[in-house]
Amino acid sequence: MNREFVANIPFNKLLGIKVSREHKDGVTLSCKVKEELTNSKGVLHGGVAASIADVAVGVAIHHHFKGARAISTVEMKINYFRPVSEGTLYARAHLLRLGSTLCVGRVDLTDTKKNLVGIAIVTYIFLS
Repeated sequence: MNREFVANIPFNKLLGIKVSREHKDGVTLSCKVKEELTNSKGVLHGGVAASIADVAVGVAIHHHFKGARAISTVEMKINYFRPVSEGTLYARAHLLRLGSTLCVGRVDLTDTKKNLVGIAIVTYIFLS
């Protein structure tokens, strides 16, 4: 269900975001580093990392509610620890709080060598 959901969103296709694994409390997404996603220094653009973090929490919520609730991002904070210049970026989302109006998720961003390269906190609002 989640693989098709992610694959059918045009922006995810553009970035190459895919579901790597589903967990009870979230999901892990992946995005291969390719030249068109790098910045002027040849490392993965921070906007790609922010995007995969945002998508990861959205997919985790979608997974939790089996697609029954409409959602939208309302806030995100991301800390970058180290650049990623090759391999794959992974985004492991954990749902921290499911309220009646808002949902907060944490995303651990890691590289192919399992180095922690960043962390994000993403807040979504339930629209229905």
